[in-house]
Formats: sequence, C-alpha cells, structure tokens
Amino acid sequence: MSDEKLRLGGMALANGVLVHGPTAWACAIRTEDGELKVVAKRKRLRASNVESPLLRGPVRLLDAMAIIPQIRRALPEAKLPFQRPAVLATMFGSATVVRLLRGSPSVGPAAQELVSGLLSVAPAAMALRGSDVAAYHGAEHISIGSYEQGKRAAKEHNRCGSHLIGPLLATTAIGNTLAARAPENLRKTARLGAQVAAVAASTEIFGWMVRNPDNRLARALAKPGHELQHRLATVDPTPEQIEVAEAALAACLELERE
Repeated sequence: MSDEKLRLGGMALANGVLVHGPTAWACAIRTEDGELKVVAKRKRLRASNVESPLLRGPVRLLDAMAIIPQIRRALPEAKLPFQRPAVLATMFGSATVVRLLRGSPSVGPAAQELVSGLLSVAPAAMALRGSDVAAYHGAEHISIGSYEQGKRAAKEHNRCGSHLIGPLLATTAIGNTLAARAPENLRKTARLGAQVAAVAASTEIFGWMVRNPDNRLARALAKPGHELQHRLATVDPTPEQIEVAEAALAACLELERE
C-alpha cells in the first residue's frame, strides 16, 4: 500500500458527510435513531483523467454532482443541504431578482453581473446556515485535513469550494459582461459559453491559489471564501459528527487503495 496522500474532496450533508477521491466516493450518515450508515462506491465519472484546462473545471463540477443521485439511491435517509424548503425558496428568489436586474436599463452591465454573482451565492449561504450542515462541514474539513497533515486539523480548509467564490465572481462578471455585447441572436449562446469559461478559469485560478497561498493576489481572492467558512459555513462539530466524517473518509480510502 502506498503512503502517498490522495487528493480528496467532500461535501457536508444535514446528517452526514460525503468524501470522494480520484476513483471512489463514500458517504456516512447518522440516522434519526442514532445509527451510523456508510456506503462506498466506485465513481462513474473520473475528472482526474481529464487533462485539458478548458474541460478540467467543468468536469470536476460534474464529477461531484454525479455522485448525488447515487447517494439518494444508496442512502435514502441522507439529507442534502439544498433540499430544505428555505433553500429552495432562496434559489427561486435569487433567480427572479437576477432576471429582473438583467432587464433593468438603469443598471450598467458590469454592476448587473457583480450583483447577480453575489445573489447567486445566497442559496449556498442559506444551505450552510443550518447548524448541523455547518457542523458536518467542519467535521469534513477536520477529517480530510487531519489525514493530509498527519495531525488534528482546523475546521477551515484551504481547498474548500468556498474559496472558489472570489475567482468565480470575477470571471463570471467579466465573461457575462463580454457576452452581453454579442449580437442579440447569439447572446444566450455567448452567455452559456461565458459561464463554462468562467468555471474553467476559476478552477485553474483556484489551483494556482492552493499552490501559492502566500501570494497577495491569492490571499485576496481567497478572502471571501475564508470569511464565509470562518463566520458562517463551519462550526465546531461534536465527537459524534467527527466519527461520521471519519467513517466516510476510511471507507473512501479503503476503496481507493484496493
């Protein structure tokens, strides 16, 4: 068995933790009666095999999203953070305001895109406001960070997806501002292309930020995500919640190393 550390990601649920690696994923939850349930499976889509910088970011996003239906089938008791009614209402409200904003002639294109980007973060912030989600988010970071560092890690992690907020807001605003200048019959296509390009560029920028944590620009881009993690998205988990996260981590590593 190799001692090399695997690159792992994760996601907090309202009652558990998902951990995924290059070829496998595992999800552990705590049911309402206190039972610990764990499921681990091989990935169907493997973003680690994609080398193109243009495709790497979007495929990584699809990689993570493709796991969710599998979790729902394998663990019906799993509670996803985005299925709460308040989160769905926030998503609908944000989408409505963004549509009205983009149709307003009194707001400039750059301002429209910046405010639209900030509004798009609202559903994720609402999803993380639930104390259980924030606690399991902290447990996820502690378990993965401790595995990577070989010692007890903090509840914040420098590879958390929240650090994508800064780069994504900037690249989305630039891309959509440029797309708005396209001929009207091509504007929808241009906007779609801008969104794909923004995800691709943000992922590459994020990778550079992780490799250069002491760079001033990297710190500035990471600041919004770090503040979101520290103040809202994570809280100190209980020992029982850490146990759930460690069960997911162990099951994922076991399958990865087979």
